[in-house]
Amino acid sequence: MAPSEPAWRRRQGDDWLLELHVQPGAKVSAVVGEHDGRLKLKIAAPAVDNKANAALLTWLAAQLCVPKSAVRLVRGETSRKKTVAVRSDPAPWRDLEKNHQS
Repeated sequence: MAPSEPAWRRRQGDDWLLELHVQPGAKVSAVVGEHDGRLKLKIAAPAVDNKANAALLTWLAAQLCVPKSAVRLVRGETSRKKTVAVRSDPAPWRDLEKNHQS
């Protein structure tokens, strides 16, 4: 991994694994920055009945311009620390980084 690569993303086969810290119950879904080596996201859904996880996957797919079927939760169903796999060509997260920098 190049030194400039953030620790929160890595390639594994055909997937990109994104290490996320997710804060549910926000007013709007957004990238917040980095937290403990993970990309921190706020998600506008409560952490009840899997609503935050569903909203996270839908929001990520839209932000990364990939089909919802290309995004799946790998680890962390009941935790704020989550690993999400994204089946995509290289660099699907570029728009996420741009949104945070503005």
